[in-house]
Amino acid sequence: MSGATFVLNGRSVPFKLGQFILDAARDNGIQIPTLCYLKGLSPSGACRICLVEVKGARSLMAACSTPVAPEMDVATDSPRVHEARRLNTELLLSAGRHDCLLCEANGDCGLQELAYRYKVDGSFFPRNEDVYPVEDINPFIVRDFSRCILCGRCVQACNQLVVNRAISHGYRGKDSKIVTGGDNPYHQSDCVFCGQCVEVCPTGALTEKKMRGLGRPWETKRIRTTCPYCGVGCQMWLHVKDDRIVKVTAVEGAAPNDGRLCVKGRFGYDFIYSEERLKTPLIRENGQFREASWDEALNLVASKFTEVIEKHGPDAIAGVSCARSINEDSYQMQKLFRAVFKTNNIDHCART
Repeated sequence: MSGATFVLNGRSVPFKLGQFILDAARDNGIQIPTLCYLKGLSPSGACRICLVEVKGARSLMAACSTPVAPEMDVATDSPRVHEARRLNTELLLSAGRHDCLLCEANGDCGLQELAYRYKVDGSFFPRNEDVYPVEDINPFIVRDFSRCILCGRCVQACNQLVVNRAISHGYRGKDSKIVTGGDNPYHQSDCVFCGQCVEVCPTGALTEKKMRGLGRPWETKRIRTTCPYCGVGCQMWLHVKDDRIVKVTAVEGAAPNDGRLCVKGRFGYDFIYSEERLKTPLIRENGQFREASWDEALNLVASKFTEVIEKHGPDAIAGVSCARSINEDSYQMQKLFRAVFKTNNIDHCART
């Protein structure tokens, strides 16, 4: 089947065995818009934005969940497809309060992009004002149900990607919503606040609490760096405005985390702006701390180590390496203790 082809917008193109139309189209340079699709996870076909026209089919088909067959004839941008996507976008806009000017996701919203693309404003259908109240009582995530389109991306990310299984679909019909166990607030659920749901949300339904009001997407620049919290080396984007970090997101397609972060990596960035953070070495004298230079502090530590080793031997000294250090720093520290101090009393705080 490696040589199999199908017809895409009037052109015969190859596809891989088991591929869905969406993936095969993207492999051949055709971008089909989606809201609910998450690469590598089971397709849900929930948003109905990726509808395409398949010759011989009674209705339009969801490209994300329809397998390609040899010689299948697919149209991704026909008038019928265009009208269906426009209508579905109107329906999604009517199912809540999507006032973009007041939304934290303004400029970084999949639904907003579709509304602009298909020239709709949400006035075609009556707006549904019967929505659940905003949940913002936890320290990290704001859940605004009026902006939720029930695409299910957060549920897929929680259950299939990071496998925390903290959220799911709840209730039915017009009362449908995304819930935690027992429909409790996030902080009373099994949520570990990894923030993966925020990462994948295509609207402003899930936003980071600490960054609200600090900067619009177009006001920030992205700087790629490595997470400082452990030796895994997760790749992250720092969203910076006026030389200050306002948000952290994961780098997709990069090893080792591939778009995922833990609670520390995603939300634990503001410690660098703490007023309590030490910015210079301190030396205790007469029961009080005084500021010192790095040279003075390091010379004092070296002299104390030398004194202890000369008096009690090298095994009188032990070291604990910090899990926030990079692997190279931990390697250098164990080398210092074993090769210079001549002791194997070296450990790592990850064991505790």
